[in-house]
Amino acid sequence: MNRQMSPMDRANERRRQLELESYPRHSPAQTSGRTRSRASDETGGGTPEHFELSRRRFVELFGAGIAVGFLLPDAFSGPQESGGGRRRRRGTPEEISAWLHISEDGSVTVYTGKVEVGQNIRTSLAQAVAEELRVPFESIQMIMGDTDVVPYDRGTFGSQSTPRMGPQLRKVSAAARETLIDLAAEKWQTGREKLKAANGQVTNPETGKSLSYGQLTQGQKLVKTVDENQPLTPTQEWSVLGRSQAKVNGRAFVTGRHHYVSDMSLPGMLHGKVLRPPAYEATMRSLDTSKATAMEGVKVVRDGSFVGLTAPDAPTARAALDAIQAEWEIPEQPSRQEIFQYFKDNPVESRGWRGREPHVAGSVEDGLKAADQTLENTFHINYIAHVPLEPRAALARWENGKLTVWTGTQRPFGVRDELAEAFQMPVEKVRVIMPDTGSGYGGKHTGEAALEAARLAKSAGKPVKLVWTREEEFRWAYFRPGGVIEVRSGVTQEGRLTAWEFHNYNSGGSAIETLYQVPNQHIEFHPARSPLPQGSYRGLAATANHFAREVQMDEMARKLKIDPLKFRLRNLKDARLTAVLKRAAEVFRWTDRKAHKGRGCGIAGGFEKGGYIATCAEVSVTDGQVRVERLAAAFECGAVVNPVHLHNQVEGALIQGLGGALFEYIDFAEGKILNPRLSGYRVPRFSDTPQVEVAAINRKDLSSAGAGETPIVAVAPAVSNAIFDATGVRRRDLPMVPDGLQNSSPH
Repeated sequence: MNRQMSPMDRANERRRQLELESYPRHSPAQTSGRTRSRASDETGGGTPEHFELSRRRFVELFGAGIAVGFLLPDAFSGPQESGGGRRRRRGTPEEISAWLHISEDGSVTVYTGKVEVGQNIRTSLAQAVAEELRVPFESIQMIMGDTDVVPYDRGTFGSQSTPRMGPQLRKVSAAARETLIDLAAEKWQTGREKLKAANGQVTNPETGKSLSYGQLTQGQKLVKTVDENQPLTPTQEWSVLGRSQAKVNGRAFVTGRHHYVSDMSLPGMLHGKVLRPPAYEATMRSLDTSKATAMEGVKVVRDGSFVGLTAPDAPTARAALDAIQAEWEIPEQPSRQEIFQYFKDNPVESRGWRGREPHVAGSVEDGLKAADQTLENTFHINYIAHVPLEPRAALARWENGKLTVWTGTQRPFGVRDELAEAFQMPVEKVRVIMPDTGSGYGGKHTGEAALEAARLAKSAGKPVKLVWTREEEFRWAYFRPGGVIEVRSGVTQEGRLTAWEFHNYNSGGSAIETLYQVPNQHIEFHPARSPLPQGSYRGLAATANHFAREVQMDEMARKLKIDPLKFRLRNLKDARLTAVLKRAAEVFRWTDRKAHKGRGCGIAGGFEKGGYIATCAEVSVTDGQVRVERLAAAFECGAVVNPVHLHNQVEGALIQGLGGALFEYIDFAEGKILNPRLSGYRVPRFSDTPQVEVAAINRKDLSSAGAGETPIVAVAPAVSNAIFDATGVRRRDLPMVPDGLQNSSPH
């Protein structure tokens, strides 16, 4: 990269490259400069190697006691995306994904790069440790998302914390437990098979002797690593996992004791603001900062295309920003009214990118010829915003050549790498600390606020806090992608699918393939150029793809006059999707539903990231206004880790899904966001909340999967199908009724 570029220009260029790299390939986060094997996943792939840690470094990090780390397979031994290889390195942070330390006083501290953004992973990971280590849940302290003290982690995304980090911490804890038993056996000069670990101590039932974990670690300086082969407690024997456990630090959140980044301060701290262009792709023609610099304590910083300022307090910073005068040149750009044709006319292949290979089976044309009924539809998916409870914020401090940034992000190490690259400094000189943050929904993978605060703090020579406004969050964060989906299908009179053709333009390839049995298929994702910044969102494109698929299925069932549930089951062999459909219908009392004027019921099913969901919806329509009266959902994600928080995750996803289904959309023209405030961007309100029933299917015979995303995917199609049942009007666009059923435009 050109070393004459400013730090902010380098950072902006890197973010643009990340968007190009991550979105078309559907990787929800990248390694921000680290070259990793395409075949590697969140935890890498390959064969493990020995981890070495010097006694001196161990004492420096942990103090006396026992430390156990989970050794990752070598992520660097395979071929790289560039076609070359990378020399394996010994003892690097990337090879250890989690640490557990038991100190001489018996306290247990867990170090993980995962972060808490409201999904309650802090609680469930602590449960995993308590289960295997045999200690009280309350005795565990979780250290998360501090890049100076936790192992490297690619990020908290993709519902991967439960299925990946959970088992890793269980294995670390099980190994620590067995090590403590070995220490007790050695101390008592007895066979380890006689000893039992429970409640933070090892006991010999024959003699009645017991030693606490703290007593066993006295004077010890042991370092141990484990790998995938560490045995675990069978699911059927869980005593901590599988039970409801109150949220760690829950009282601090509801009483306001928890400090978000926007609440934090440091001695001598200044407040920062950034001058934003009026539209995407705008270039500055002139700048006058004289009125701002005339204000007491205000300093304006210009660094390439970046213009920001610092002030002694937030009101002065806002006033100074308003005083800056700038003229801009804005190029012609597409508007919302033309975006769907734009997606089809601007494939990314024209820019040298590659989409996914299509899934093809049999011949769609032959399948359509064999069908008694055919159906062809087009679906339009609008961009929507994440609208996190907490907008982006960062507090940056430079001290003795080291940069420390507190910020809310799902990728602390990714942000660390962005900062290191922007300021051309070693990553060891950058520390990112992520306090538990007010939601992300996939929208906080990038470090914009961190970079801005760091740039201003470097210029000011003092700590700087920068908090985005709600309007900035709407205008300058990335969005869930818009898209066009075209579907053709064929079916026999008996209700058997014969053909399925499915094309998604731009929205994404998540859950694009169908679990319904169809002999002739052509399913393809077509990456397209996007005029708006776009990226991960809860469920990624699975919401859009399920919407199109499940509405198409419902419409075929209606054409054949077959019950929509029976039609789905007739074309299914997947036992897990079948089970959730049947369970949701049972909870909803699907077979007992009655036809009423202005009221209707719909059903939809889905799958993603190891979870299976079915949702039933009942709606009422009065004077063109649609209200969702009732939702019933069945969800299965393997063995349930924490029942009450699983229920909360599903219920939250259902309510959030109503927004994108009914009224959320980003309006834009000529590079400008036209509804960048909550007064113009409708999210679900308390008054929109329907009666919600959630049934969890606990599959103790299966590994636990994440629950943060999949439950959202079946809401929109279930509601669309219910609207049709109530009115005979079919809605094939998201959102479906932004201005009511009668006034909503088709796009």
